[in-house]
Amino acid sequence: MRIEPMATCFITQPIHLRAVRFMHEQGFQTRFASQPTMEAVIAEVGDAEAVITRDLGFSADAIAAAPCLRIIACHGSGTNRIAVAAAARRGIPVTRAVNANSRSVAEMTIALMLAAARRICAADTAVRQGNWGFRYEGPGIELHGRTLALVGFGAIARHVAQIAGAGLGMKVMAWSPSVPEDVFAAHGAERVEDIGDLLRQADVLSLHRPGDASGRPLLDRHHLSLLNPSSLIVNTSRGSAIDTQALRDLLVAGELQAAALDVLPHEPPAPDEPALSAPSLVLTPHIGATTEDALVRMAMMCVHQIMDCLAGKTPAHVVS
Repeated sequence: MRIEPMATCFITQPIHLRAVRFMHEQGFQTRFASQPTMEAVIAEVGDAEAVITRDLGFSADAIAAAPCLRIIACHGSGTNRIAVAAAARRGIPVTRAVNANSRSVAEMTIALMLAAARRICAADTAVRQGNWGFRYEGPGIELHGRTLALVGFGAIARHVAQIAGAGLGMKVMAWSPSVPEDVFAAHGAERVEDIGDLLRQADVLSLHRPGDASGRPLLDRHHLSLLNPSSLIVNTSRGSAIDTQALRDLLVAGELQAAALDVLPHEPPAPDEPALSAPSLVLTPHIGATTEDALVRMAMMCVHQIMDCLAGKTPAHVVS
């Protein structure tokens, strides 16, 4: 199915080359933003009929700057940085790449969990600095038999539950008010009705809830204080989900064992971001979905959604 001649897709950040080549084969022109900033996007989107955006999002001002725009395809599952309401007022569908990256993010969650539990990054630094004695400076944590508490129980969390339960022998509990009862049992997790109860029982806490449009952290200082001092925290969901100042304070005080974050409230972080100076904290630059497999799936799903829209069909996974 070829699209109408010379339709233009504007791409805010790099996507997999396989998808770009496929678009050209299907009759698209493609243009990339000169910089991954909203200012560049607003200045350069021009007459594009379609947009693919990653974690940069697409603002109301960007929508206003694109008079020919017919679809915004999100290269991922989170649309909290896209002005969905402004798009809806123009009749522009916003689509998501649902479940295209869920396995990759789940595997990243497990990797960060193990890195925090076994102090992998600190150990690597110690060896490179000649400190072989690091091995005597404090033991790691064995995860077998520990309680993994999942905040949210969508596709990513379900993969995490399967890997942690069957692979690591962890006891898995989860809180997610919108998920039916039978889904928890089907994926080997015990349902917890109250998030406070979940936090109090957690040895490892992993976050998998979508972002809140208000920007308020799901885990504020009060919620974080409910965790045991020996707990680990992993976040591969949204940077706004955790109050990073409160997290840093608890790590400095020794009231949390360790944490690992693939996401931060502002990306890239400002120099005064509290997480940057926190002890026992592993940081990665939002790479949970950055595997070859997931990048191909996400980009190709965006392309097919755009092709359907421009051909007059309803694309899959439109955000309401």
